[in-house]
Amino acid sequence: VQLQASGGGLVQAGGSLRLSCTVSGTTFNAYAMGWFRQPPGREREFVATISSGGGITRYAGSVKGRFTISRDNAKNTEYLQMNSLKPEDTAVYYCARGRDGVSASASDYAYWGQGTLVTVSS
Repeated sequence: VQLQASGGGLVQAGGSLRLSCTVSGTTFNAYAMGWFRQPPGREREFVATISSGGGITRYAGSVKGRFTISRDNAKNTEYLQMNSLKPEDTAVYYCARGRDGVSASASDYAYWGQGTLVTVSS
């Protein structure tokens, strides 16, 4: 199973970015997917998750209303649309494939991408 994340970069506060994660080697539409992030010097934290069919989503309180998770099962790809970015959103963002349903716990994810760096300048 391989997960390839892309779309990170440098953006000014208030700006937007869209992250993508393309998955191969697994039945993509059978599993929940998620996004986590690791800010500099801090632990990895949950960002968002989406169910296998896309009908259920969950967000961390710090991103709710600003970030939107989605997926295209025909393209084996999940997305994270990030709007109104803040400097505290600066982190390496990781996509992950769940073991089953939606979850905010990293232990419920079986496979991880390599991470993509998002830097938000003030």
